[in-house]
Amino acid sequence: MAPHPKLVLASASPRRLDLLQQIHITPDLVLPADIDETAHNNELPRDYVTRITCAKVQAVVDKPETDNCYILGADTTVACGRRILPKAEDETTARACLKLLSGRRHKIYGGIAIISPDGTLTHRVVLTTVGFKRLHADEIESYIQSSEWHGKAGGYAIQGYAAAFVTFLQGSYTNVVGLSLYDSAQLLNGQGYSITHVDRDSRPEN
Repeated sequence: MAPHPKLVLASASPRRLDLLQQIHITPDLVLPADIDETAHNNELPRDYVTRITCAKVQAVVDKPETDNCYILGADTTVACGRRILPKAEDETTARACLKLLSGRRHKIYGGIAIISPDGTLTHRVVLTTVGFKRLHADEIESYIQSSEWHGKAGGYAIQGYAAAFVTFLQGSYTNVVGLSLYDSAQLLNGQGYSITHVDRDSRPEN
């Protein structure tokens, strides 16, 4: 019997790796894509996340390590209306995001892209709506001090203390964390990568 093709995760996010392991998928290789993630002028959130997600898998498809492999890439974009929120790398950005999200609903666009061993590209955008309670200044400052916001799209991590801010959620919870597990499993199975073949004791290479 021919060996089952390997799975490459084109993402540096430890959250996505942890999420995949929840459904017993352990990538054989983690190979982060190095791409420019700057949004284009007037680019809509859905268009942006589709472009970035596909670019991630395409950036590693020609590497020798990915030959005859499935390549999985993902991106998470937080948006208020047409406005794409940044990944918070400093307190000022995180604080601005939280003030904007306070007392309103926003959208999480989760992009998933897969390139199969035969070169077929499949992608999907998963949409989740999240509502925040009105945040008081001391709540925002307390969250800033937690540092959970660092590197997170929209300046928060729903799997942490920010869960206390959520008044409404419609759609996939794991999509907000970083990767819709249902949609990832469906796309992988649809391309012939059955999760029942996964070696549950394997560990990814870095």
